Parts: sequence; C-alpha cells; structure tokens
Amino acid sequence: MRIGLVQTAPLFGAVKQNLADACTAMASAEANLWVLPELFTTGYQFASFDELERLAESIPDGPTTQALIEFARLHDCAIAAGLAERDDEGRFFNAGILVDPRGVALRYRKIHLFAEEKQWFSPGDTPFETIELEGVRVGLLICFDHFFPEAARTLALRGAEVIAHPANLVMPVYAQITMRTRALENGVFTVTANRIGFEYRTSQPLTFTGCSQIVSPDGTLLYSGPADTVDVAVVDVDPAFARDKALNRWNDRFADRRPLLYDARLSGEQDTD
Repeated sequence: MRIGLVQTAPLFGAVKQNLADACTAMASAEANLWVLPELFTTGYQFASFDELERLAESIPDGPTTQALIEFARLHDCAIAAGLAERDDEGRFFNAGILVDPRGVALRYRKIHLFAEEKQWFSPGDTPFETIELEGVRVGLLICFDHFFPEAARTLALRGAEVIAHPANLVMPVYAQITMRTRALENGVFTVTANRIGFEYRTSQPLTFTGCSQIVSPDGTLLYSGPADTVDVAVVDVDPAFARDKALNRWNDRFADRRPLLYDARLSGEQDTD
C-alpha cells in the first residue's frame, strides 16, 4: 500500500484555493491513501459563529467532500481529510472524512476538542470506527485525539491497521511523540498530516508546527517532514506488518491484555453511553 500525506499552508477562508492546492499536491504523486490536514480548506482559527456558518459544509453533499470524491475517482485512491461540518440541526463539528471512488466510506466527528475549539464545535457524537479499503482496515483520529491512548486503542481493537490523523498541531513535538507511541503500543501504521503557517485572528496567536510523519507498527519513523514548508510525501508500507501483534514468543499486544482489571474511570464517574 502506498500512503501519502500532504502538509499544507492554508489561507483562512480561502476554501476554493486551499482545496485546489491540496488537490494539486496529491496529483503530483501516486498513492492508494492520501491524508490531508485537519480543517484543510477553511483554516483553523474561527473568530465568530458567522464565519463558521459561512465556511462549514454538509457531509456528504458539500463541495469539499464532493471534490475529494471526484479526485478519488479520477486517481483511483482514497483520501482522509478534516473539515468543518454543519449538520441538519445546525450543529457544527470538527469532522474527518475518508472518501474513495464510491463516496464517503467513513465520517468521524472529533471527540476531544482542543482549546478554543470548544467555543465553536460540538464534541463528536459518533464512535471510533474503521473501514476496509482494498483489504486494509483504516481508522480516523483528529489532532488532539492523539493525547488519549483509548482512542487509538479502540481503533486498533476494531481492526485498524492504519490510523489516519489529520491535524493542525500547535504544541511542538507532543503529537510526533505520542503518535509514535500509539503506533508502537497498538502495532499499527500512523499517518499524521499537519499544516504550517500562522493565524492571529483572535487574542491568541497560533503557529502551526508541521513535521508531518508516517510511523510503522514498531515505532520506526518512515517519514518525518519539515517544520515550516509545504510538503508531499509517499511511503510504501506492508499492511501485514500491522496484523502481527506479537512482541516476542511470549508476549502479544492484545492477547496479554487484562481488560477486566482496566476500569480506569475516576471515582464516581459514570458511563455516558
């Protein structure tokens, strides 16, 4: 399987241009699965609900989703990407989609909202799920989800061999470390597509950290991108590597688990299902 990532530098609000730039970047190489950053067409730092209302789109009928599906058809590939979603009830989500030539194969709404995102977006209301793409099972995380080991573990237990991770990272190094750990502890490939550039649209200036990466199930960095330039990378991986969870003849990542002893809820915390 050829996995590609695109590290972009979107201009806030320039949806058509940002989409065109991402498609041009993907067209420059061949991959079975492309991963684009979080909120890759809109930019990240919303300053009002009016902006969010204007820029958010429906899934699957919105123009960004439809354009990605068309690209997938033309190039016979799948694409994971992050975008601002508006649902039929007028709620907004920081969403991720995985599209292929048939349409939207998977939609995920970010569960772990970061910082000012909590002002604009509703937390995700869909579970962590995986989808099979040509014999390879893929799952989605979005940015700050990397901080929560339960998220990647849930995807891995549901069969994920590749975790696509669209991101707009502003904390240097953290996600690059945690996503290597998520790959190693779960025996999966992880693909973090970050962005670069600056946004200073509220009282909090943001610098995006780049350094997009692809990691193998043994924690090896297969690709590590630059911190401050647009980038495109494609890596050949063998998904079979993610199907063997053994660490040695005695230990297995999943078989050695003791889930009945893992009730990690805080004192007094109740299930919210």
